[in-house]
Amino acid sequence: MYPAPIQRLVTELGRLPGIGQRTAQRLAFHVLRASDEEAFALADAIREVKERIGLCEVCFNLADAPRCRICEDERRDPSVLCVVEEPGDVIPVERTHEYRGRYHVLGGALSPIDGVDPEDLKIAELLRRLEDGEVREVVLATNPTTTGEATALHLAREIHERQPEVTVTRLASGLPVGADLEYADEVTLGRAFVGRRSL
Repeated sequence: MYPAPIQRLVTELGRLPGIGQRTAQRLAFHVLRASDEEAFALADAIREVKERIGLCEVCFNLADAPRCRICEDERRDPSVLCVVEEPGDVIPVERTHEYRGRYHVLGGALSPIDGVDPEDLKIAELLRRLEDGEVREVVLATNPTTTGEATALHLAREIHERQPEVTVTRLASGLPVGADLEYADEVTLGRAFVGRRSL
């Protein structure tokens, strides 16, 4: 239906998450209508991010140098380590301005059904980071999904066995601020009850 270069662009854009066939076509035509400068700037940005961005050698967050900016920041508390599934999970935690420790990115969550075993994640690297005794608390901030919960339980068990002096905590889950009880589902409300605290 389209010339081959346009069809290729539509196909490649359609591979992006959340982009269907129609959205891919709209984006392709937007690129065609854009000036050469804008289109080549987009292509250069994609090329640059693929060439220059890698994983931090310490925490496995995204970095454009051997270490990410968070690991390089001497003001961060090295005694607290927040464990997340993916590099994108660091951003929402940072936006809270409540956490001043360091991170460890696992690179996914345990999912035997999908063939993701402990060896496929950065679990061994996490356990090695705990060996020097500098870390006093590990905050498990995996997603509140079945795979995220399984990963958190596995990590807690491994840390307790190897480093019993390290405190392992889990992010609280429950009702969002401003929510009405009548609209809360049973699982969320149940977690809110389990995680209740005294005032």
